[in-house]
Amino acid sequence: MENQVRRAKIADAIRSYDRSKACVLYVVDTDTHGLFHSRDEVTVTEEEKEDFWNVWLRSKREEGVRTRCLFVENMTGPVLQMIGARYNIEPFFFSSSINWIPARYQEEVRPKRGDRRSIDPTFYDSVTATPKTSRTSLDSAPFNGKNPLFCTIYIGDHYLVATEEEQVIDTQAPLAVRTIDGEHRILLLDLLAVHFIRDAESSTIISYHPNLEQTEEGTGARHLSRRIRLAGQSVYWQNLFSKSPDPTFVLVTYLWHALYAWDEALETLYQYVCYLETQVINTSDMGMTRELHIIRAHHLHYSSLLKDFAKTVHFVSTTSNPAMDAESVTDEERENSKQWLKTECDNLMSQIERLQKGRKMQDQRLKNVMNLVFSSVNIADSRRMQSLTQAAVKDSAAMKQIAYLTMIFLPASFLATVFGMNVHEVTDGGRETVPHYVAGALVLTFATIWIIMAFQSDLSDDERATTVMHRLAWPYFWTKKTIKGMQKRRADSDATGRSDTYPMSYED
Repeated sequence: MENQVRRAKIADAIRSYDRSKACVLYVVDTDTHGLFHSRDEVTVTEEEKEDFWNVWLRSKREEGVRTRCLFVENMTGPVLQMIGARYNIEPFFFSSSINWIPARYQEEVRPKRGDRRSIDPTFYDSVTATPKTSRTSLDSAPFNGKNPLFCTIYIGDHYLVATEEEQVIDTQAPLAVRTIDGEHRILLLDLLAVHFIRDAESSTIISYHPNLEQTEEGTGARHLSRRIRLAGQSVYWQNLFSKSPDPTFVLVTYLWHALYAWDEALETLYQYVCYLETQVINTSDMGMTRELHIIRAHHLHYSSLLKDFAKTVHFVSTTSNPAMDAESVTDEERENSKQWLKTECDNLMSQIERLQKGRKMQDQRLKNVMNLVFSSVNIADSRRMQSLTQAAVKDSAAMKQIAYLTMIFLPASFLATVFGMNVHEVTDGGRETVPHYVAGALVLTFATIWIIMAFQSDLSDDERATTVMHRLAWPYFWTKKTIKGMQKRRADSDATGRSDTYPMSYED
């Protein structure tokens, strides 16, 4: 049990949190007319945590609030305990959120009263990065086939080290990309952890946000609260909220936010693919294939996350709200809300399908770029082989010239050797004769040929003849092999002659 608690990391979140940072809650309320109202943010420090419980959490909610959205930033241990106790939240929601485990489930279904739903989809954000390096600036440095952001990337007050090794090993690591315009961006894995308490009187949506602050472009608590509030002020959503009492439509706006983030991330990745295509045309560095394989690995990971996000949308669409069966809701409102929710979820699913098709198209373009890299490298190798062949031809011509010169001087060298021999027929006072020289030369020549043929030739059919004596007896094996060959050819010729003389006859 203790090991499970440790692995869930809830105990660490309760005890080992940064006490110097205050927890901030951003509040957005939706009234019965479908209007969104932004409340004052709530800051909870170590000294004010008791006041947060007694004054804010236990206070009665204002009249006319249909849905309250709480965006929790830098959730501390006491705030986690108090929110969990106040809203009776299952610990599994916090453990899955802290560990970034995608989850979706429905619990505590109360007919005509409400239920609880939790979703934890993961998605990718495209955020601006500022590279800082002491080397030559990335804009002026030539492309060398390596990651164009092989340096320290600063995102707000935090930094990430984008190295090729880390990207190859972990596809969930931040991906450093670069557009054709030279803009450096980072694709970061983000989390949308939402616990939805649907109630016939007043619903509550609690969203947990990781501690990593991802600038104003990421899904911080303040940023998401602003996006939800602005979405509620649009004509389309305001008209929908005013006509339907179902608070599930507020949750749908959260999903649209994640979808927009996906769209921006894949658009950034598309620009990076275009950038790589331009670099492939200008260079044939084989090292570019490493970066292309990194992008393809992330593509496969994005495909699985998009499929999981589609399952989350399907879960929201199929789990109906029990509170909509209450007597205060008319049949017309119930049917219209059901149809509108299905329409919104279908729109989300169609957009997810569009993103999947775009991702597949990018994958095909990556394959095309990789083929172009291999073709460029093969062409360069062919050119190098051509130059080596030309050099070999030149060397062969030079060797021929040397051979011709040797042949010209060979007779003169032979005569000089002959006249330098110590024999009676050539030199006065010589001690040997020409017959002695010829006899010694022939014996030495035959011995040399014998030894060379014994150790460099295979004239024996017996594979076991590997001893020195067997090899020295090569004339015997060669003669035996020659005789067998002659006998076999004679037998084959005789058999052919007989078949021609007596052709095959057929019986009637």
